[in-house]
Amino acid sequence: MAKSIYISSAEGHSGKSTIALGVLRTLARSAPRVGVFRAIARSTVERDYVLEMLLAHDGADLSYDDCIGATYDDVRANPEAALATIVARFKAVEAQCDAVVILGSDYTDVASPAELSFNARIAANLGAPVLLVLGGRDQQAQAERLGTTTARSALQVAQAADLAVTELVSNRADLLAIVVNRADPDALVDIAGAVAHAVEVDLGRQVPVWAVPEDRTLVAPSVRDVIRAVDGTLIRGDRELLTREVLSVVVAGMSMVNVLPRLTADAVVVIAADRTDVLLATLLAHKSGTFPALSAVILNGPFELPAEVTRLLEGLSSPLPIIATDLGTFDTAVRVMNARARMELDAQRRYDTALALFATHVDEEALAAAVGLAKPAVVTPLMFEYALVERARADRKRIVLPEGDDDRILRAAATVLARNIADLTILGDAETIHARAAELGISLDGAHIISPFDPEYVARFAAEYAALRAHKGVTLAQAADTVTDVSYFGTMMVHLGLADGMVSGAAHTTAHTIRPAFEIIKTKPLTSVVSSVFLMALADRVLVYGDCAVIPDPTADQLADIAVSSAATAIQFGISPRIAMLSYSTGDSGSGADVDKVREATELVRERAPHLLVEGPIQYDAAADAAVAAKKMPGSAVAGQATVFVFPDLNTGNNTYKAVQRSAGALAIGPVLQGLNKPINDLSRGALVADIVNTVAITAIQAQG
Repeated sequence: MAKSIYISSAEGHSGKSTIALGVLRTLARSAPRVGVFRAIARSTVERDYVLEMLLAHDGADLSYDDCIGATYDDVRANPEAALATIVARFKAVEAQCDAVVILGSDYTDVASPAELSFNARIAANLGAPVLLVLGGRDQQAQAERLGTTTARSALQVAQAADLAVTELVSNRADLLAIVVNRADPDALVDIAGAVAHAVEVDLGRQVPVWAVPEDRTLVAPSVRDVIRAVDGTLIRGDRELLTREVLSVVVAGMSMVNVLPRLTADAVVVIAADRTDVLLATLLAHKSGTFPALSAVILNGPFELPAEVTRLLEGLSSPLPIIATDLGTFDTAVRVMNARARMELDAQRRYDTALALFATHVDEEALAAAVGLAKPAVVTPLMFEYALVERARADRKRIVLPEGDDDRILRAAATVLARNIADLTILGDAETIHARAAELGISLDGAHIISPFDPEYVARFAAEYAALRAHKGVTLAQAADTVTDVSYFGTMMVHLGLADGMVSGAAHTTAHTIRPAFEIIKTKPLTSVVSSVFLMALADRVLVYGDCAVIPDPTADQLADIAVSSAATAIQFGISPRIAMLSYSTGDSGSGADVDKVREATELVRERAPHLLVEGPIQYDAAADAAVAAKKMPGSAVAGQATVFVFPDLNTGNNTYKAVQRSAGALAIGPVLQGLNKPINDLSRGALVADIVNTVAITAIQAQG
């Protein structure tokens, strides 16, 4: 039976979905197949955006329709029949999972004990303990979505907990823990203590209580939320900026000179569509860099923009979203003020913030233990990714990202910083990078941004590089020109200890990324070559593939180096190395130059690292499949259970990792460079944001040693 947890609240607007995201991440660290189930959905016509968001991050192969129990209409029409349906549909999901996060109903209007009671009944019938989410803000002020809400005192939250626990107990639900969400940041300890005391009095036992502070990013509507609220249409601007949060409203009902000083950061500016002078001034102010960066502009009223103004807007090429609505100014402003925030799939800043807050304020290990999850026997891709992040966070290192002009790098940097994976230095013009980050709606607070043309750094790096390359005839003037290249600049930072590692390659070739490392960082003692591995996260385990990216046709000596380096990398990431030296022949069954090269390399590995388990030459099937190994190489300590696969050449390795990645749905993390004195890692030019985040975490772990 799957380990399940039922997440319910006692009122609306408690931020239950953000807590559910944190719980899902926690369980996915310990369970291979974590599913999601929505007990009561709002509608069968409109898709549940919270369920869609959670399903995008779960570890089970479940369809959206399978993960819904009943609707509000079902419950109102026949509560008992709806409950029976919920139980039946949940059991079908439970049978396919190791753990299930069950999301209770949303409160459609005011707080209702009857709704909590029904959620408690569901939880009791599903046999799932309840994680109760309490709101830390005054519900009377919730309608003012962009206004200032009032924090509840510790006593007020404790009283809310007392009422909710009474409902749970009366309906025989088992309370697992309580999270007070959106709590007063200055009273977290007092709130948790007061709630814990109240619950202990009610139940006669202690339950874990955690308080997560208010963060305005999570409750502020996005530009997309505002478009929905005003029934608007995006007529101009970058669609990628629709996830940016809106923190205030500026109603531009005055002349241009009076509007400009009232502009505030992350504001949406409401402008009558026939006030084109104010529109143009607002766009210029946003683009200038001397005024706050805005989130969007709303043009209200049934007026078409003149052709000349449209032409001017095209020339400005501003990415700022411009929204058109037929509503009047008052109605537009009111709707924006009442816009509800949604936790959607592409809301990166909101997603990062929610996970960071949860990880900081909730004891994830205690929560997993309370649910009953033990240390897993298998490692899934999700579990491996989470483990990387946790290891990097445990001893943060400074990583330099040279490609500060790439949006993917900036988005990845925001995630790395939000989740405390590493400290970052980003190369580029600080004003340009901050302006683009503001447009993307991400935060780079905490990043150190350096220009590669900074004269102080250039002078220091040029002197060092000229000394290192004097034997090649490099002059100081040539060195000064070379080190302004971002790859050389970043590598010099690592060399001189200003950074612990570098991640590059999103916009540069592999050669451009690693050539400076060959010249400056150099290889480790007793290592003749720099090579690479991919960490291949399969459905239930992680394998190491090398070399798949650097050396086209390695010699026997180089193959041995690759094998020893790959084993060291495996150990660094918690993988016990059993090395398979791959060939088209197993054991003594074949001959020829290619097989002899692998045979010689295997003997060199045994000489250089007698403590390592190694077998070769061996075919892939004999290395990976126990049944085949029993026939082709019985009694081998490696055959059938290899974890490190060393390919005879780049052609074989590169094609094999891609074939496994595509056909087996494996997560391929890499290439991870090995053999250098300090960690430098290369990205694919098609790298996704998640790939960059993983590579930063890997580089940080390498820097930990």
